[in-house]
Amino acid sequence: MKETYQDILSMAIRDEVEAFEFYDSVAHKVFDRSLKQIFSELAGEEQKHRQLLQAFLENPAIPLRFKENIDYKVSESVALPQLSMEMKPADAIALAMKKEEEAMKAYQEFSRVSSDPDQSQAFSELAAMEQGHKTKLEKLYTNMAFPEIW
Repeated sequence: MKETYQDILSMAIRDEVEAFEFYDSVAHKVFDRSLKQIFSELAGEEQKHRQLLQAFLENPAIPLRFKENIDYKVSESVALPQLSMEMKPADAIALAMKKEEEAMKAYQEFSRVSSDPDQSQAFSELAAMEQGHKTKLEKLYTNMAFPEIW
């Protein structure tokens, strides 16, 4: 089971590295300053998550626990925008939000189909981590896309 747990964490670390590379790449390509800042911050968060997961991988005695967040389901009501260098800030956040939704759903499905309870729990914790990213982006998106409400 230890190897499977390590495999799960290694896969999650690769996903965090991929997300970091995506956000960092967008931050370096977009022209809008606020988008550069937002995507740089997202890249930084993904880097911190990778470091956190790496710490769990290196010290399996540390329990893997993430706080479950409210799922506003905003992302589920938004279409996946195409990446472009001229995209509006709200569309850029929508893109990031959809990426986090995809990761969350993938981990939830891995948890659901896992026959090993420990493995299922590890995937559930990773889904909760991604849900936290999604919730944060949903709040940001709502404030950007619908400023007249506030």
